[in-house]
Amino acid sequence: MSDDKLYRGVERLRRPERLAILEVDKVATLALQGLLARTVLDVGTGSGIFAEAFAARKLAVTGIDIQEEMLAAARTHVPKAKFRIASSDELPFSDASFDLVFMGVMLHENDDPLKALREAWRVCALRTAVLEWPDAEQRKIGPPRADRLKSEDVFGFAEAAGFARWTAIRLEHLVLYVMEK
Repeated sequence: MSDDKLYRGVERLRRPERLAILEVDKVATLALQGLLARTVLDVGTGSGIFAEAFAARKLAVTGIDIQEEMLAAARTHVPKAKFRIASSDELPFSDASFDLVFMGVMLHENDDPLKALREAWRVCALRTAVLEWPDAEQRKIGPPRADRLKSEDVFGFAEAAGFARWTAIRLEHLVLYVMEK
């Protein structure tokens, strides 16, 4: 990928309009609410938007992505975080390595969402938070409705992965699923 194409891709991901849709600060606050966390794994970190929000809250952040180009961008935005190439299906970390595992608008893109949530359950010590598009009326933003996950499916994956409790928090454009061990 050329540097120019990469820059345009990162620039697109970090547009103020997109950040407003993602409600980054609100999501980070809700994901951490009531949790004494020191460490977070940002799965599918992309350009590091949520990694940056967690780092601003003084957490030790690790981010993974399958695209080195995105990780390079994330490193420029969150220089104190650790970033590496990895897939959500096979997280290269020990059991209970992170207080919080965060997945931002990526679970619907996964070929096997249950496998990804099982891996999240394995490496999280306390909580996993999953930000996703709602299975609701199609709007001009987000993926086609057919590509979205239904809440009942996410809850079924959470149960099958081993989480003890789960809930959904409806945001203006998205849903934050909070899953406790």
